[in-house]
Amino acid sequence: MGQDDRVSTASAVQPSSHHASLGPATRPNLVAVGTIVWLSSELMFFAGLFAMYFTIRGVVPEQWASETQKLNVPFAFANTLILVVSSVWCQLGVMAAEHGRPGRTGKLLEFRTWGMREWYTLTYLFGAVFVSGQAWEYAKLCSEGVTLSSNGYGSVFYMTTGFHAIHVTGGLITFLLIIARSFTTRRYTHAQAAGAIVTSYYWHFVDVVWIGLFFVIYIMQ
Repeated sequence: MGQDDRVSTASAVQPSSHHASLGPATRPNLVAVGTIVWLSSELMFFAGLFAMYFTIRGVVPEQWASETQKLNVPFAFANTLILVVSSVWCQLGVMAAEHGRPGRTGKLLEFRTWGMREWYTLTYLFGAVFVSGQAWEYAKLCSEGVTLSSNGYGSVFYMTTGFHAIHVTGGLITFLLIIARSFTTRRYTHAQAAGAIVTSYYWHFVDVVWIGLFFVIYIMQ
């Protein structure tokens, strides 16, 4: 074989090996794509709740004039801040998962060495405090006569915030599963990291939805 033939053969082989190495990297993550599609359907669900809220508000505006006075806006703002901060902890956990660090590599108070488990545990605690805060607010409003069956305002208030609380609770359960799963094997795999990442998509989603609910229910009133 001459030199020209060897060059031609090498040129023919090089592109194919190059594309083979890029194939897996450019392949879409089916779990992530499926999660995004599912969250799109959830977005439509909450859009329907927002539409219901504004429709009933337009029909009986006098109920909003009286019932919104019973809302504890400073408390709701503090509770909202807790949920927003939990998304920061969640994203730090994602960064640790992407670097293949499921648990801390240093002492407990050395936050820079924390892994996915520590950040997700902190996220779980903040989310649990948020749900507890909502439960406390429900108890206070019920004592003041604002219940699910009291009037139109009570119905839409509890339905919109209640469905969101259910979604947050679902996220908390998922965090526990992700943390527990990281203990099942000695080697932290790409599949486990992907599970932690798509869980963050869901958590950021419920965070953004709540910001919209807070603005509509507590600020616009």
